Amino acid sequence: MLGLIGKKVGMTQVFDANGRLTPVTVIKIEDNVVVGNKTEEKNGYSALVLASGDKKKSQVTKPYAGQFKDICEPKAVVMEMRDYDQSANVGDKLGVDLFKDVTFVDVTGTSKGKGFQGGMKRYGFGGGRATHGSKFHRDLGGTAMSSTPSRTFKGHRMAGHMGNEKVTVQNLRVVAVDSEMQVLMVKGAIPGPTESLVIVKKAVKK
Repeated sequence: MLGLIGKKVGMTQVFDANGRLTPVTVIKIEDNVVVGNKTEEKNGYSALVLASGDKKKSQVTKPYAGQFKDICEPKAVVMEMRDYDQSANVGDKLGVDLFKDVTFVDVTGTSKGKGFQGGMKRYGFGGGRATHGSKFHRDLGGTAMSSTPSRTFKGHRMAGHMGNEKVTVQNLRVVAVDSEMQVLMVKGAIPGPTESLVIVKKAVKK
């Protein structure tokens, strides 16, 4: 597994040599600092502990800052990447160049929160007919049994909280890797609002 911590910058479009337009999402990948190294012998599994993003010193407690001692300044995001394909030592910095030879990636992020929504918007229900006074337009419809005892089965698709969930989009093609600007451009859209945290990994199905 090969992965880095990044930040969604937004969407744009690029043209290839033949003039074809491709919509891309720009992901900013600043230096990921290795702050820990988990091993099979000591921890029972192998993983790299990566940290990224600056954090104000006024917001850092002493116990939190202790994990960065003699390595780097305290970082905002700390995450384990299990079974890393590349060996690295504590203190090493991993950048966007890691994806130069990668064609497809999987991107994980937190989708935009949409609050409490009805069944039609949440699940794409078609609703009833819009004419002739049917009185069934955007209604959810039946939710329980007609027999006795009447109850609603668990998991029934009804109104509720929508969005703000962990989502992974797989097999996004890497269009460009810019080492100077520290950005990765992938074809298509990824979950989450602008400036949100994302995890970019080498595609597992490609």
